[in-house]
Amino acid sequence: MEKLLKLRLIAILLLISQLAFAQKLRKKDDRFGYHFIGKHQKIAKFDFDLHANLIVLKAQLDGSDTLNFILDTGVSSTIVTDPKKALSHGVKYVRRVKVAGAGEGEALMANVSVGHTIRIGDVVAGQQSLIVLDEDVLQLSEFLGVPIHGIFGHDLFSNFVVTIDFENKKLTLSEPKKFKYKKSMGTQYPIVLTQSKPYTDAIAIVSNDQKVIPMRLVIDTGAGHALLLNAGEREPIRLPDRVMRANLGRGLNGEINGSIGRVDKIRMGSLEMKNILASFPDSLSFSMKFTPDDTKRQGSIGCELLRRFTVTLNYREGYMILKPIRNRMKEAFEHDMSGLDVRAKGLDFNQYIVNKVIEGSPAYAAGLREGDELIFVNNQHVKDLTISDIYKILSRKEGKEVEFFYRRNGELRFTNFYLKRMI
Repeated sequence: MEKLLKLRLIAILLLISQLAFAQKLRKKDDRFGYHFIGKHQKIAKFDFDLHANLIVLKAQLDGSDTLNFILDTGVSSTIVTDPKKALSHGVKYVRRVKVAGAGEGEALMANVSVGHTIRIGDVVAGQQSLIVLDEDVLQLSEFLGVPIHGIFGHDLFSNFVVTIDFENKKLTLSEPKKFKYKKSMGTQYPIVLTQSKPYTDAIAIVSNDQKVIPMRLVIDTGAGHALLLNAGEREPIRLPDRVMRANLGRGLNGEINGSIGRVDKIRMGSLEMKNILASFPDSLSFSMKFTPDDTKRQGSIGCELLRRFTVTLNYREGYMILKPIRNRMKEAFEHDMSGLDVRAKGLDFNQYIVNKVIEGSPAYAAGLREGDELIFVNNQHVKDLTISDIYKILSRKEGKEVEFFYRRNGELRFTNFYLKRMI
């Protein structure tokens, strides 16, 4: 009996010890804001995917299966864009909020949920609030060809020094107090944080007559363009003589329309880049949506430009580091040369459907129309291609022949055309 009591006592003590240890871990993981899981950890590295120039990170929400989030410097909150995924994980809502963003529509209503844990590899954040959209208005999965469940960013950048290695698709998070800048990392440029967004004054536009126009630009990893610039009578930039009207994407409040043109040259210290593609949004769909502090900016830098560098952002010390990737600095800035707007559909997003065709474009002249399903592109089955692969094929080189097998109303058809630079 005495032995049995001792065994029970030992078991109880072990159970109490385990519960105390679990409680300790729980409290540790529930700390607000992102932090390393390891007590003495100073650095963490992750792989990321790059789809349509956007950085996609794998994360877990409350111990869920793997979810895909876009890493966006300009987002101050964690936004769940796929409400079905939130509901499947039992997310409860505490209130409704109005969400305003780019686009020509009205502000959206969304739901707020609190007390969540987000984990990315060896990095975790407790007590996180989520903004869950009522519906997936951004349709990011269709644009990128992979399931996208949400967007986050600011909290990672504010808690760590973040290095984005676009060449090897590696993200490194470093403890700010231990991080030391070295010249071998690249050139250092100052940044300023306003409304949770990083701004830089390091880039200037150089016109044909060599006039240098200083710009204040947001560093926006959540944008696939190279440059986005405000143009108008009250702005330092005018629309280029040659532009094409285009849909520039979709914001939280609807479509973003505007023009696409080219900037002769930009300058960052001693570095110059020529013939840059730039998007010029209509003020109705973009510029008028921002706060007074935001309207001081003249535009933004997106990942089509940033991916030509290894980029390090140090919010706490107020600087970024850009190290050119030599082979990418030689790449031309090109836009789609077909006239096709393709979207990924289906359960696995591996069906590619023509969403729009620009009248008068090579694709239009070749007979392709809205609703056509692409089957083969240059003798490759689309199941072996990502939507990013297709974008690259359609913007590769002027004069390049492209061949399509496509399906329309159940009938398999063939066409071909030659790519033509439209801007």
